[in-house]
Amino acid sequence: MKVLVFGAGGFLGSALVRRFVAGGHTVRGLVRNDAAADALRAAGAEPVLGDLLTDPAATVAHAAAADIVVYAAQLLLEPERRTVEALIDTLAGTGKTLLFTSGTGVLSQRTDGEWSEDTFTEYDDFTPSKYIGGRVDTENLVRAAGSRGVRGIVVRPAMIWGHGRSPMLDGFRTSIEKTGTVCYIGRGLNLYSNVHVDDVAEIFYLAAEKAPAGALYHAVSGETNFRTIAEALARRHGVPARSIDLSEGVEIWGTFAALIVFSTCSRTRAPRSRHELGWQPHPDRLDVLAELDLPVDVT
Repeated sequence: MKVLVFGAGGFLGSALVRRFVAGGHTVRGLVRNDAAADALRAAGAEPVLGDLLTDPAATVAHAAAADIVVYAAQLLLEPERRTVEALIDTLAGTGKTLLFTSGTGVLSQRTDGEWSEDTFTEYDDFTPSKYIGGRVDTENLVRAAGSRGVRGIVVRPAMIWGHGRSPMLDGFRTSIEKTGTVCYIGRGLNLYSNVHVDDVAEIFYLAAEKAPAGALYHAVSGETNFRTIAEALARRHGVPARSIDLSEGVEIWGTFAALIVFSTCSRTRAPRSRHELGWQPHPDRLDVLAELDLPVDVT
């Protein structure tokens, strides 16, 4: 199959490229610079230069030549929705596959550092996040694309980590750079369920092979609260860990990350991924704390 990955130069996108190449597919990846293009070639994929913000029409047009389109780009909600609409228009009537990357942030609850007993499967109703819940509308566009002859599938990863990298762990490291301490909000009992990036890529691969149109899958393999992560990272760097309030969190991480990530709780399970796709996370990739001892991969 011919696979096109949008966002192929990113943390998740590069893992998706590796998995589909390993599966014997012909993979092309949308990237924005020559350095990312070189990395794709090294991974056995063909780079395609494009930019969804500056030249969306020409960039989306590349999807017409693919059998499987994987959207793993990072855009704000409204540009993301417009891009997905354009992709569905491009693929309409072909029966081709569109895999859309959402995230469990859509069901996160602001708790200001407190734990929530609520945990959600792919089948459960929830109140969408005030801040990022609008992405559910885009999910629904993808899931309804079967009516237009597109096999649309949504994957919601939890907090992704692996190979010394994680946007969440990077945020904790930012607090060290700015304050000399590892910070968490409130009591730090809140958390995002988490999953290794290679296990996320495996769900996409399995979904491309056998998921029905309109399917929704979670990618999650464990959970560790933020204070535990912060204290472990503090020991690793020989600095203190400390509690902060939301206002200081905004100063450290910015409003978006403080509200969407560090002050919220997002707990999920993935029974549909496990039962319908036969997915199981690798037994050696279940402990996010083990990741703290790895060197940070900046490639």
